[in-house]
Amino acid sequence: MKPPVLEAVNLTKHYPVHKGILNRQIGAVQAVSDVSFRLMEGETLAIVGESGCGKSTLGRALLRLSEPTAGNVLLDGRDITTLPTGQLRTTRREMQMVFQDPFGSLNPRMTVRETLLEPIILHGVATGADADAMVSELLKTVGLSEFHAGRYPHEFSGGQRQRICIARALATKPRLIVCDEPVSALDVSVQAQIVNLLQDLQRQFGLSYVFISHDLAVVRHIADRVAVMYLGRIVEMGDAETLFHDPRHPYTRALVAAAPKPMPGAVLPDRAVKGDMPSALNPPSGCAFHTRCPIARDVCSRDRPDLRETGGKLVACHFPDEAATIPAPATAPMSDVLQKRLAVLEQRRRAALV
Repeated sequence: MKPPVLEAVNLTKHYPVHKGILNRQIGAVQAVSDVSFRLMEGETLAIVGESGCGKSTLGRALLRLSEPTAGNVLLDGRDITTLPTGQLRTTRREMQMVFQDPFGSLNPRMTVRETLLEPIILHGVATGADADAMVSELLKTVGLSEFHAGRYPHEFSGGQRQRICIARALATKPRLIVCDEPVSALDVSVQAQIVNLLQDLQRQFGLSYVFISHDLAVVRHIADRVAVMYLGRIVEMGDAETLFHDPRHPYTRALVAAAPKPMPGAVLPDRAVKGDMPSALNPPSGCAFHTRCPIARDVCSRDRPDLRETGGKLVACHFPDEAATIPAPATAPMSDVLQKRLAVLEQRRRAALV
């Protein structure tokens, strides 16, 4: 069996909070705490959860764009958290990132050609005429034309800019790409095109994705496995279809129940989650979700549950079997518009392969 492409071991990222004239530390924002998982070659692991749960911080910590406070990140079995700057720069060729805002992540003063040439030359992938040929090939790979190379970011639509960002990520021929909500800023029909493009590229190059998103419809379509985060910790992780059909953590059930529904009159169950996420500066004791959980007991406020296997998934809950009985209304895996658009694009893709 091949070793995992990426492995996170008790990865933690806390941001110190200072106050006063002496700038003394009074606490820490616990953005990510003790996160562990494995990602295999050609696999897509989705990280989901509401805003502020630590998804994006986790993605940046995996690539050391934000230095972890504790824990380890292994890329092909090599611990990158201890690498000096020079070796880390070399290792970055194997791991890239696609950001949420395609316009904000592109330099407005650089043409597309300059944007794509920068990582190619910086990492020594190609030089001279070979580098120019590689730029043309990258543009074709993501569905753009060669004449786009001379244009600037403001001359493109949102979907085209994201294609440029994906081409830039592919420029170093990486094994791992972290996608930080890559379609959330795009129109629904364009979302379908980008999702299908990412899947085609994965099949073509054997890429591994960490796909960060809050859109469960997109996640269900693209992910092999899903990890659900709440207040910096993974509370449930497992196969995508199994997790969506039989969620065992109350928070996961709340996320699935809150997804857009085909019937406008559908409502959340009586024992739905209420209230807001607690502050990461001072998280609750025990299970962080117990302040909002409809089945919480005294033990939940005292002891923090560890991830343990139940129902074919890893679940951090003292009462996963009871959580599975919480009623939830029928939900649509994705909006009708997105589903139809994905079907049309898939038909076109298959026809092009014939």
